[in-house]
Amino acid sequence: MPPAQLNVEYWFRLLYNCFHGGCYAAGPVDTSEISALFAHIWLWVIYAGYILAIISLIIIIYATIRLFELRKREEEYYGTLLIVPDRAGGINPRWLHIETLRNSTQPNDWRTAIMEADIMLDDMLTKQGYEGAGVGEKLKLVEPSDFNTLNDAWEAHKVRNQIAHQGSSFDLTETLARRTLSRYEAVFGEFKIL
Repeated sequence: MPPAQLNVEYWFRLLYNCFHGGCYAAGPVDTSEISALFAHIWLWVIYAGYILAIISLIIIIYATIRLFELRKREEEYYGTLLIVPDRAGGINPRWLHIETLRNSTQPNDWRTAIMEADIMLDDMLTKQGYEGAGVGEKLKLVEPSDFNTLNDAWEAHKVRNQIAHQGSSFDLTETLARRTLSRYEAVFGEFKIL
């Protein structure tokens, strides 16, 4: 026996007849009551949509106002940079820290002193308007006539790069550390940072 097939057209015809009153009476039924019910329901859907739209608009306005208030507070909080003064009583506190590290007997302290001095050099170059991703790129932009100790800055920065790339495997002697920090000191002396 072949399988029974579903006759979709038959079911749609039954639904159509039922919608036009075939389910409730033998003859055609007045569909104006059903149309009025659907129109009434549709009117409530429209009212609910307007109410939801108004509520959503109020939420969006409230969230936008709160966002602007938050941005204003963030700008007040993060907009003020706390900068350590370069000089405290004529002596740069950052350089005092570097000198303390230089006078240590530990090679790791000498490495840290050189790294800190290079950070000071980077800050100094940035304040003078040189732009670049690092000290090397900024030093490339410097005119030799504007920077008498440019060679000292390059030599000191080269030692800093060796320390950064080789880490503790770089053999940093006390003599090299003192010479490198003296180069940084000469640069900072030229620009009246010390």
